[in-house]
Amino acid sequence: MGDVTVLTLVPNAGDRLPRCLDSVAWADRLFCVVDEKTDDGSDAVALQRTDWVVRHAYENAAAQRNWALPQIETEWTLVLDADEWVSDDLRAAIQAIVQAPDALDGYSIKRESYFLGRKIEGCGWQRDYNLRLFRTRLGRYLDQRVHSRVVVEGGRTGRIEAPMYHDTYRDFEEYFRTFHRFTAWGAADAYDKGQRAGWFDLTLRPVAKFIKMFLLRQGYRDGFHGLVLSGLGAFSVFMKYARLWDIQRRARLEPPAG
Repeated sequence: MGDVTVLTLVPNAGDRLPRCLDSVAWADRLFCVVDEKTDDGSDAVALQRTDWVVRHAYENAAAQRNWALPQIETEWTLVLDADEWVSDDLRAAIQAIVQAPDALDGYSIKRESYFLGRKIEGCGWQRDYNLRLFRTRLGRYLDQRVHSRVVVEGGRTGRIEAPMYHDTYRDFEEYFRTFHRFTAWGAADAYDKGQRAGWFDLTLRPVAKFIKMFLLRQGYRDGFHGLVLSGLGAFSVFMKYARLWDIQRRARLEPPAG
């Protein structure tokens, strides 16, 4: 009772990974699943801290985690990305929870994020909670390409206010590498669910996203960082639906099967 495995997916993240893994050195096991395309030495960094490092072809984060979860034997799993790390207060909270006889089955953890070197206080990021700690046998990620979340089947969940930290993007090159992948996956997920892009999606949705992030969710508190982040959020929405429109367009041009 009370054992914890930390599951971390490892892309090219050798500069961030030491901070991530060192923050959970107290865990019973560290399980690092390395993307087969990783070539910056991140696997060697992981091997310095755990002997449970495996390479596996990366499809998307949900599929990678669902592949890994059945291999974990501890009662609890904590999912931590390579660009995240655990605060001392969060460590203490987790250690108390996994030893408590009346613990719930899963916990959403408050996440405080940095963008271009600044901790963001607005844009909706101040309300960012992610279900990351859960009883291993109950947890499974939803089958979607981007922004998937874990579902604790038949379990009770709660929140932990002690934070984890997230170092998102340090420059625009890094942002747009993720941007292109996530907007393409988001469009594909939307198409698979039967959504179709129209005029509203390509005009008003991006504007509404900017207003929501910068004004309603107080992105203005972060000055130019908040302004830029809100603008990028709006552009991301536009690009997702532009890609969805393109999928629709190409589907109409394809000849009928047979």
